[in-house]
Amino acid sequence: MRTPSRRLKHLASAIFSELAQRKKSAAAQMQVIDLSIGSPDQPPAPELVEVLASAVRQPDAFGYPLSDGTEAFREEVARWYQYRFGVELDPEREVHSLMGSQDGLAHFALAWSDPGDIVLVPDPGYPIYAGSVHLAGAEPYPMPLREENGFLPDLAAIPEDVARRARFMILNYPNNPVSAVATLAFFEEVVAFAKKHDVIVVHDLAYSEMAFDGYRPPSFLQAEGAKEVGIEFNSFSKSFNMAGCRIAYVVGNAEIIKPLAVVKSNVDYGVFLPVQHMAVEALRRDRTSGEKSTVAPIYQERRDVLIASLKEAGWEIAPPKATMFVWARIPSGWTSREFAFALLERAGVVVVPGSAFGEQGEGYVRIALVQPPALLREAARRIGESGLLEPLR
Repeated sequence: MRTPSRRLKHLASAIFSELAQRKKSAAAQMQVIDLSIGSPDQPPAPELVEVLASAVRQPDAFGYPLSDGTEAFREEVARWYQYRFGVELDPEREVHSLMGSQDGLAHFALAWSDPGDIVLVPDPGYPIYAGSVHLAGAEPYPMPLREENGFLPDLAAIPEDVARRARFMILNYPNNPVSAVATLAFFEEVVAFAKKHDVIVVHDLAYSEMAFDGYRPPSFLQAEGAKEVGIEFNSFSKSFNMAGCRIAYVVGNAEIIKPLAVVKSNVDYGVFLPVQHMAVEALRRDRTSGEKSTVAPIYQERRDVLIASLKEAGWEIAPPKATMFVWARIPSGWTSREFAFALLERAGVVVVPGSAFGEQGEGYVRIALVQPPALLREAARRIGESGLLEPLR
């Protein structure tokens, strides 16, 4: 039998497949508390579900949608960006719909890189960042995200020859998996770097509305000159509990978006029209209600419960300012993979080893806040009783 493409060897699916298999085995022995995948466990607001249901009943709902999104969708994204970030966007040229931000990120490398090109990617980072580069035949160059630097890349440490060859740079703040945040001052440094080296900036802002303690994450496009060098992805998955709807968008520099739009027009026909109606209503309600994010308080409570419960169990972790994840340093003497599997086998708690996100993720695990507070307390209790935290005591 013929073998599949060598590109598949670079995709980070093996650890997640093994984790799923071990979880299945553990579930036969005990109740498993799954804190691995960042899939929201809450439904969208009932009003949004009603909009979707009504739109599905319309006779014209099932035709091919426009690849770049309906005019109403693009205009509402532009209005929301002005409301939320003070960023002006041309809805005709600077907004494009996507089937989830992962869709856009996966196809961007096909539009903007060739074999032999270099792409700067965060390490640790969401797997599709490096994965998309491998699929395009280009070479990912890891930018280490280290705790001592606040999990921000050290731009000055990127070799001159690498920066000169790089086609684009991927950033993600608030960050998955490390839950770090970035300031507007940092984004201004990124703009200066991009202009100096003629590098496109691709910023993933999927967690913009999932922030805590009054913190409001900025958009990269708020930095002076950002639209000259970059684009930004945002999504409805986390902000509005619409992960399964598969709708997101890219905004920013029109000339950078255009090649991605060409790729997209050749591989799909756009987002299902009723889902676009739902998304328009989500942004409109958020913009006009005068209320802050409805999802952030839920995850802030979960963060507080988990951090406090783990501290009681003997595992002290700095509380993140944003995202639906906790990035936790593990006890000494373990690899992140060994520790994650031991947690599953001894405590029935599923987390993701940091090494699944890159070499710099070794020594950490990612814990997703995707269970209610009672189960998070139970997970912390089990972890404390497992004996795995002894080196931390």
